[in-house]
Amino acid sequence: MPIEPQIRQYLAENFLFSDNGYELEDEASFLEEGVVDSTGVLELVMFVEETFGITVQDEEIVPQNFDSVSQLAAYVRRKLGG
Repeated sequence: MPIEPQIRQYLAENFLFSDNGYELEDEASFLEEGVVDSTGVLELVMFVEETFGITVQDEEIVPQNFDSVSQLAAYVRRKLGG
């Protein structure tokens, strides 16, 4: 399964459960949209590590990597070498 659908599914199941029918655009900021808070970012890190088999370094936990579906997918692709 491509990376973006896996991220969207995880967000829907873990963060958007009270917003039935809400669709998060790939470029929408998780923080600005109120989807993920600082604790949620740590949960996203664990999801990414477990799902894609990568290790996230502390210095990589920045908005440029973890603040939207598209940014997170691009980060995962870089870590996977593609």
